[in-house]
Amino acid sequence: MRPRLTVSTLGVALASALGAAPAMADANGVEAASAQGDVALTIYADMALVEDVRRIDLPKGLSRQEFPDVSAQIRPETVTLSAPGAAVVEQNFDYDLLTPEKLLDKSVGQDVSVVRNAPDGQEVVTRAHVLANNDGAVVQVGNRIEILRDMPGRVVYPGLPAGLRARPTLSVTLDAASAGTRAVGLRYLSGGFGWKADYVALFDETAGKLDVQGWITLNNTTGTGFPNARVMLVAGEPGRNGDDGDRYVRPPRRPMGNRMGTGGADGRETLGDFHVYPLAGRTTVANAQTKQVSFLNVAGVPARKVYQYRNGWQHSAEEGESVDTVLTFTSAKDGGLGDALPAGTIRVYMRDARGNPQFVGESPLPHTPMGSDLALKTGTAFDVKVQPTVEKREKITASEWERTAQWRITRNDAAPVTYTIEQHPTYWRTQMAWKVTNARAVPVEVDVIQDGLDEGWHDTRVSAESLPGRQLSLDSRVWHVTVPARGAVTLTAAIDTRY
Repeated sequence: MRPRLTVSTLGVALASALGAAPAMADANGVEAASAQGDVALTIYADMALVEDVRRIDLPKGLSRQEFPDVSAQIRPETVTLSAPGAAVVEQNFDYDLLTPEKLLDKSVGQDVSVVRNAPDGQEVVTRAHVLANNDGAVVQVGNRIEILRDMPGRVVYPGLPAGLRARPTLSVTLDAASAGTRAVGLRYLSGGFGWKADYVALFDETAGKLDVQGWITLNNTTGTGFPNARVMLVAGEPGRNGDDGDRYVRPPRRPMGNRMGTGGADGRETLGDFHVYPLAGRTTVANAQTKQVSFLNVAGVPARKVYQYRNGWQHSAEEGESVDTVLTFTSAKDGGLGDALPAGTIRVYMRDARGNPQFVGESPLPHTPMGSDLALKTGTAFDVKVQPTVEKREKITASEWERTAQWRITRNDAAPVTYTIEQHPTYWRTQMAWKVTNARAVPVEVDVIQDGLDEGWHDTRVSAESLPGRQLSLDSRVWHVTVPARGAVTLTAAIDTRY
């Protein structure tokens, strides 16, 4: 059975994953009583859909109703309001919040009182006329012009200027067909929300086992708290107007061994093409708060560490370069984590000689379907290195049939015309060597990957190699090299290319 999402305090993820019992605590309460009703939050990666149902007593006809405690980052153009038996005439979002700076802004042209303490301890009240408030308030006191921030004391205002709100407020003009109390539903999109997945993994290299705990970390920086809310988290990225991104940016190359699965997370709720992670029960999502929720806790997953080294085309190094340390496991139901994994960061720990968990590396994790094979780089090896060398590059000849090429071209309805072009191609043979060294007390296996073999040529060939290799793609070939303890092995290959 899939574990339910439960709320916990920030910072217990590592302790829980490493065997310590997490301290369970309720969320921090919202500072003041909220005017919100029954609230539901659907939180995406960087925004949320807020649904707030309030019971309101409406008079018959036109009335102005205020909805305080909406998100300060509400997107007003997304607001929808449903009130049975009433029509929406007008709506306004009042975001001019009450702050000391706003009070001064609204008092320009008005008189205020500046209260200061005299040497004998008595308070002295001085009338000041506010002239401007630009990088500091400029006031007139009698015949003098002074900067208010340079005047000791405090400012007393005769009243609260119109238009300032203590809390973000949506005001709506409704036209009700009849008077009475009814449920009014408010729905809007808001920025200032976000969530991501974090994974804590404890790896036992000797046993080849991995314990993984997944945590959802959500935050609220909207300026408004949402008490006792129903919360649902959506893993995916809904498209938005103008958000096409740069389609020509190539994603960073991931380690060899990643394969997206087709297992499908049975029982996991979905929303369209997205996976949904509802929190169990209700919780308070307070303003300026980070909250963590456990959604995955699996022990004893088969895993192993492998070494990989990727070399760019014609790259040579004067000394050995550290290989990548890669952790491999699966998200399959049988023999794996058994769940779809939302994108996040996985942090890996191993126990030291004293049995204490120590951090050994982290890696980004994309949205991953269940049944996928995962290969995640967690760091680089201290004692295992590869020194690539371009030993020689020389021209080689092409056979006569490669000297000409033909194209048949048909224009409109005319008869096809065949063009023969004579060319004299030049081919190159690059002799590569990779010296793999191992300073560890045990043998190691290193996957040496040579990239850049294609580059649009589509006719690269490996004409000789000291170990049998395997073509990963047109662009990459891998050799599996076994290196003895405290030893070295040199891999060589001849690569024939057009350039």
